[in-house]
Amino acid sequence: MSDQAQARNLKGLELRTTQGDRIGKIGAVYVDDQSDAPEWVTVNTGLFGTRESFVPLVNAERVEDGLVVPYSKKQIKDAPGAAEDKHLDEEQEQALYEHYGVPYLTDGSTFADTSQLGAGRGTTGRHVAEGDRRDDAMTRSEQRLDVGTERVETGRARLRKWVEEENVQVEVPITREKARLVSEPVTDGNRDDALSGPDLSESEHEVTLTEERPVISKETVPVERVRLETDRETDVRQVEETVGKERIEIDGDVDERAGRDRR
Repeated sequence: MSDQAQARNLKGLELRTTQGDRIGKIGAVYVDDQSDAPEWVTVNTGLFGTRESFVPLVNAERVEDGLVVPYSKKQIKDAPGAAEDKHLDEEQEQALYEHYGVPYLTDGSTFADTSQLGAGRGTTGRHVAEGDRRDDAMTRSEQRLDVGTERVETGRARLRKWVEEENVQVEVPITREKARLVSEPVTDGNRDDALSGPDLSESEHEVTLTEERPVISKETVPVERVRLETDRETDVRQVEETVGKERIEIDGDVDERAGRDRR
C-alpha cells in the first residue's frame, strides 16, 4: 500500500489512548514533505471541538476499529498548536515531539520505534496529505432508531382425527311362531272337511315354525365439519435502545452571544 493510500485510510478512524480514553475521530493526516510517509494526525479537542491537536504516529497501533496511541488524553489536549498554514515545519515539530516526550535529533529523526506507520522520518517538514483538506465546519451526527416488526413462530395448533369404539344398545322387536293345539267340534260348517278322508287311518301333519332374528349392518355418514382458523390481535409494545449522539463544545476566545442552534 502506498504512503498516500495509507494516509487516506487513517482519516476518520477513532483515536484512542492505551488507557482506553476515546479522543475523537482523526481529521487530518500530515505526511513527510519528501517521502509522503504519514507522521502526524490531528483530532479535534477542547470545548465544542474547536481546537485541533496534533498527535504523533510514533508507536501508534492500528487496530480493527481505530488507532491507539501511547499518550494520555490530557497530553493530547494540551499539545502546542501549530500548522496554521497546513504545514508543520521542523521547529513546530520539535516542540510537539518534546511535549510528547519523544526524543528528537537535530536531523529531524527520532529514537522511537517507527516500524508500524513510518512516523519520525524525514528532515524537511510535514504537510497535510493530498485529498485530506478540511473546511472550517464540522458535521454533528447522531443515531436514530429504525424500528420494524418481524413475524416469528410462537406455537403450533393442529387437528388430529382418530377412531374410537363404543358399545351401542338398540331395542329391536322380534317375532317368533309357536305351535298351539286347537280343538273344534264338527259342525255343519266343517262337516265336509271332516268327512273328506278315510274313516280310519294313520297320518301326520307338520307345521313349520319361524322367528325373526336381528340383522346388523353399519354405514358411515358425515355428521360435522371441523377446521382451524387464526385470529389476529394487535397491541402496542414499547422498545428501548441506546443511541449515540455527537455533541459539540467550544472553548477559547469565542463570542457566545451570537448563539447557536443546540439540539
